[in-house]
Amino acid sequence: MLICLIGAGCGKNETDKGRDKQKSNSGKVVLTVSAAASLQDSLNKIKTSFEKEHHNVKINYNFGASGALQQQISQGAPVDLFFSAAEDKFKKLVDEGLIDKDQGGNLVGNEIVLIVPKGAKQGINDFKDLAKAGKISLGTPESVPAGQYGKETLQNLKVWNSVENKVVYAKDVRQVLTYVETGNVDAGIVYKTDALISSKAEIKAEANHNTHGPIIYPAGVIKKSAHAKEAELFFKYLQNEQSMKTFEKFGFTRANK
Repeated sequence: MLICLIGAGCGKNETDKGRDKQKSNSGKVVLTVSAAASLQDSLNKIKTSFEKEHHNVKINYNFGASGALQQQISQGAPVDLFFSAAEDKFKKLVDEGLIDKDQGGNLVGNEIVLIVPKGAKQGINDFKDLAKAGKISLGTPESVPAGQYGKETLQNLKVWNSVENKVVYAKDVRQVLTYVETGNVDAGIVYKTDALISSKAEIKAEANHNTHGPIIYPAGVIKKSAHAKEAELFFKYLQNEQSMKTFEKFGFTRANK
């Protein structure tokens, strides 16, 4: 009888603990947002203002290359919203039925630039000067949209064939930026927004729009989101005037919807 009472007491304690834990976690909805690495600074700023206005929602970001994030979502990763740096990666999820195109749209645009370490003396002032470089960093074109646009630019400028064997591929634009800042490479191609936040790298040239496809960042709610209402709320928040001004502050342009 004593053993039964002790067992019952232990069972009640574990149940109470579980309930307490559930109560402490039930106060906020946690949204997982997979977003292109180049959006990191602007989205962190927007997160702060959003969470101040919506105390019941917490934003968790998963930053990376758009191609890698798209693959994760295709394979079933529990994500609520996808913010891509490339239309084709976004469209793939729409085509797979994972994003309803009516629950998504183009939000911002960007530019591709050539950067070198601050104070570099190699005379690399334009994309056509890359022949002077020993090593050049570029995001892996298959998964990193900035790398795709960069390669496209070099091909259209008839530079790619002469520099291809000098390329050091990176997992995303932030890694390209780090390689340049640390002097591990002589030049890199990144988004303008990434270059603007750096004090250790400088912009030498901006790619003409006719040398690459349009750089558009679409975003959308994942159909299987466990928190569709809150995900839609955050998606709309990203489009309001305050958020758009934040994107512009970090160098993005407004996309033509």
